Amino acid sequence: MPCTTVLVGKNASNDHSTMIARTDDGFFDEKKLVVVDPKKQPRKYKSVLSHVEIPLPDDPMRYTACPSVDPKNGTWAATGINEANVGMTATETITTNPRVLAADPLVELKKKKNRRDKETPGGIGEEDIVVLVLPYIRSAREGVLRLGSLLETYGTYETNGIAFNDENEVWWLETIGGHHWMARRVPDDAVAILPNEFCMTDFDLEDALGEKKDHLCSADLKSFIEENHLDLNQNGKFNPRDVFGSRTDQDHIYNTPRAWFMGRYFAPFSHSWDGQDAEFNPESDDIPWCLVPDRKVAAEDVKYVLSSHYQGTDFDPYTSRETGKRGMYRSIGINRTGVTSICQIRSDAPDLCKAVEWICFGSTTFSAMLPVYTNVDRMPKYLSDVTLDTSTENFYWTSRLIGALADPNYNTSIQNVDRYHEKVAVRGRQIIVETDRKVAETGDRALLAEANEKLADMAKEESTSTLNKILRDASLHMKNGFNRADH
Repeated sequence: MPCTTVLVGKNASNDHSTMIARTDDGFFDEKKLVVVDPKKQPRKYKSVLSHVEIPLPDDPMRYTACPSVDPKNGTWAATGINEANVGMTATETITTNPRVLAADPLVELKKKKNRRDKETPGGIGEEDIVVLVLPYIRSAREGVLRLGSLLETYGTYETNGIAFNDENEVWWLETIGGHHWMARRVPDDAVAILPNEFCMTDFDLEDALGEKKDHLCSADLKSFIEENHLDLNQNGKFNPRDVFGSRTDQDHIYNTPRAWFMGRYFAPFSHSWDGQDAEFNPESDDIPWCLVPDRKVAAEDVKYVLSSHYQGTDFDPYTSRETGKRGMYRSIGINRTGVTSICQIRSDAPDLCKAVEWICFGSTTFSAMLPVYTNVDRMPKYLSDVTLDTSTENFYWTSRLIGALADPNYNTSIQNVDRYHEKVAVRGRQIIVETDRKVAETGDRALLAEANEKLADMAKEESTSTLNKILRDASLHMKNGFNRADH
């Protein structure tokens, strides 16, 4: 599923928190935010798409998830934080090349062609990964190791990147072919920027196969590379993107421009991004997978880049100037996003409320990002009671409506949209700050559920108000308007 991911190390953030964030860009998939009770976690899992069956441990933890409202294609839990304050987002579809896929083919479902045939299940994929991993891990590193073991045992039918975080570490795992994988800890002072391509540009194989301090991988990865002549690097340098990834014309339309915009935002002074002599341009293949930001990063910064449509550049599809380049690159904030989340684990908050999940439904360009506590037994109905039918009674559909109405009237609607984003962010942070203080004083976990209800009520109030304004603005721009003798 085409998505965009941003990862923030604890020393790169404004509040010493770790953050993992991703846009879940499906095809207008209806999404909701729920809490999964351990009693409802399956003990034997069966994938809808690949038919693989996997036994699960008997001691799952409670966790949040953003599953599809329609279960016909499986759960697609997308993202969440468990009761051990470990976050996960899965998955970012990434690119690869024919040499890798020939050496270690993807594990695809083989259905029976006739009665005598036996069906062969496929591997695991985005549909399954959160459910198979998040309820059973107590650190980001444990998440990498559990997922790595599942990949080696069952394989995968697609190429994906997966992120994990706890209060100290952020890890990024990328699959390689059907059964191989590699993972790296994001440096504490860095931000990782990840569009839909194999992302890692440097990796210490010796550490991964030895001390395993900041790098992990399949045990046979080095021999796999050598035996299949995968290494294209020169002068002894090991760049995983060159070995396992792609370098196509489509990357320059779909992937590298997004990395360029994110890098340009986070490190505008440390690197040169514009002009003929720029260090990196929108079609550069060597934009680093992570960099040290020029200033500390807040959740609002992550939301901003994940809402990007190349604003301030010639590529903005909403610009009123005729640039000849308008809309030529795939935006980060697109129309068909189902849900975007920021899983934030805050080291300076009380243990009961360390984890906050920021949720945004629909197109990030127009939708607001709402923070909620995850250490609760259920989510407010405004976030969890989503149906397949359009409604103004939940955050998902109201966000979709705002986006669909504002997009064709961007120039007149964007002011109301910007005010909406700021109001939700300000009022949301006020409730979080007040609740953090009360929880620190009382140790009362029930306060978190109360705060979530206040946050949901606030989101409904602000979303409804904005929808009213956006609808009126859109109505004024209808083509059948006629002013003569209207009164």
